[in-house]
Amino acid sequence: MNPLCVGASVAVIAALSAVPAVAGDEEGELWFNPSFVKTLDARTSVELETAQRLRDAPRTDTYFARAWLNREDAAGREWSVGVEHRWDGPDEREVRLLQQVGYDLGPLELRTRLEQRFVDVDPRTGVRVRQRIGATVPLSDRGDGWALTGDAEVFVTLRSTEPDGQTGLTGLRTFIGLERSYGRYDVSVGYLRQQDIRENADDRVGHAPFVGLAVNF
Repeated sequence: MNPLCVGASVAVIAALSAVPAVAGDEEGELWFNPSFVKTLDARTSVELETAQRLRDAPRTDTYFARAWLNREDAAGREWSVGVEHRWDGPDEREVRLLQQVGYDLGPLELRTRLEQRFVDVDPRTGVRVRQRIGATVPLSDRGDGWALTGDAEVFVTLRSTEPDGQTGLTGLRTFIGLERSYGRYDVSVGYLRQQDIRENADDRVGHAPFVGLAVNF
């Protein structure tokens, strides 16, 4: 893996993280992302992923739990199917069906996800594609040492959950941070920026310290 290419990729992702909306509402958040992974065999695993997204008023906090079944093919791609239950404040619930594939392109790490969204306060099934690109740069020669990581993800809505809802590019999420492993624990800390792109309204931008912890069994 070419460290110059990877370093340049992370630098681009970091720059995207700092790009402001043309006009936007800036908001503070705090993200926690605990997950639990159980390996079934050399290529198969199951995962319970959770998140707690704590927001400044007047926006409400968001919580979700996802169950994943992951399978790696002979080419190193990881195929996953999952289901998610999401709580957006006290009054809104959402269920998502998830299909995704993770793959490498040279030094880059990519993930393509398709979502079907069922929001209890909206009348239609929404469909959305999310494309993420990222890279990781080891900061030491140790396999379990710290690494610099970053990614950028675009959200493209193909079908809104509302009849007259917005479609096309509806979001950009960027992350820059550090990660390392401690035995069966994988730790990630950094800065996450979520930009909701809205028609006929200012974009909404959230800035969040991010803490992730994965426990492997």
